[in-house]
Amino acid sequence: MSVVNNLQKLFGDHQVKKFNPYSQAVFKKLSHCHTALAGCHLYRCSQPDCNKEKLQYHSCGNRHCPNCGSMKKETWIEERTNELLPTAYYHVVFTLPHEWNPLIMGNRKVMFKMLFDAASETLLNYGNNPAFLGAQPGITMILHTWGQALTFHPHVHCIVSGGGYANGAWVKAKRANGNFIFPSSGLRKMYKAIFLNKIRQSKELKTLGVDIRSIIDITGKKKWNVYAKAPFGSPATVIEYLGRYTHKIAITRHRIVSVTDRQVTFTYKDYADGNKTKVMELSREDFLHRFEQHILPKRFVKIRYYGYLQNRNKHQRLDDIRASLKLEPRKPIVKVPIEIRMLSRFGVDVLKCPCCEKGRLVLVRIVYPTTQTRNKASPLENRFEKQ
Repeated sequence: MSVVNNLQKLFGDHQVKKFNPYSQAVFKKLSHCHTALAGCHLYRCSQPDCNKEKLQYHSCGNRHCPNCGSMKKETWIEERTNELLPTAYYHVVFTLPHEWNPLIMGNRKVMFKMLFDAASETLLNYGNNPAFLGAQPGITMILHTWGQALTFHPHVHCIVSGGGYANGAWVKAKRANGNFIFPSSGLRKMYKAIFLNKIRQSKELKTLGVDIRSIIDITGKKKWNVYAKAPFGSPATVIEYLGRYTHKIAITRHRIVSVTDRQVTFTYKDYADGNKTKVMELSREDFLHRFEQHILPKRFVKIRYYGYLQNRNKHQRLDDIRASLKLEPRKPIVKVPIEIRMLSRFGVDVLKCPCCEKGRLVLVRIVYPTTQTRNKASPLENRFEKQ
């Protein structure tokens, strides 16, 4: 059995019942992905002398699934490409000291939002400062909660434009040849101050068993990590980054070496040891526990936009900016069918009959999961009536 199939079986392990109901529901979807339990499309070859039938099992579509998300990512990247402007773009990462992890575990929605708010306020404060830009930059933020070894490590990756928008006009970058958009030391200090102030003022936090005052005292004396990296080389480099980070999950199937009855083996990069690729072995229970830590709260938005990219009136602002820069209008977004995307991206014609290689696969019917297929893994082929 393949690694992918073994991983899906692992997601259906009995130990998943120890998790909260929402996590259990997520694991159930992951274990059903691309199986009869998820439903299917039934196709038939258009050649009368072939008439071959093919079942295409549905994906689960869950954002935590190692098998899903590729096509969603492509669509999202195309939309973001349409928003790029002729300016430098910078990569900034805001992290939280590990001392906050116990509080985050019991307050994920509140604390993740606090991380977004503190990081965005820091960047916008610097952007609005005339000494650095004097305008609102465009900011895309992506929440990640993991380290390479599946440890819990909440942080946000940010793409920040060098130029900005103010009073209906585009403001050129003032540090076009600089290595960093804003001073790293200043970013760290302001970010820490904003976050700790939000912690002190929050009335939503559940603090049972957590000494917030002690954590504030300890982390207040520490140097917080904010990575302000050199600008991207070109818009194409920005897109490459977006593709790698936006729809990334805690661990991809390509990093899984093996899944056995006792343990899961996967590769990871050890950043503390020169970015060397190493192999880690975890028991099935430990692997599931680490994976479960990275299931985001229900309906929590993990990609957010600020500055001139904030959602309200965004398209009008972008049109105004492009007009002021004498750029061509933004191209309309066209919904591309998945079979066309697969052909252009990977050279795979998914509608070509795999049997005769001449006919086209025509959709006969769609079978959705029913109570029977959800509770019992019976072959879907038996659910079709003879044509």
